[in-house]
Amino acid sequence: MPQEPKKRHSRARQGKRRAAIRLAVAKTILCPNCQAPILSHKICKHCGYYKGKMVLDLTKKAKKEEEKKKAE
Repeated sequence: MPQEPKKRHSRARQGKRRAAIRLAVAKTILCPNCQAPILSHKICKHCGYYKGKMVLDLTKKAKKEEEKKKAE
């Protein structure tokens, strides 16, 4: 048979337990290249740099989006 609680826990005790279970705000750092706030260990979405090196060439992506808008 499953175990059942012997006694009821008070609301204060319940609140103390639930206070530890909370969402944490994600820690952000400033991109060394463009100074935009980014999550650590991630590629910057604004400039495409990671650890001082260009990983994504966002200029090509921007040009493709402009061409799509002109075609429509």
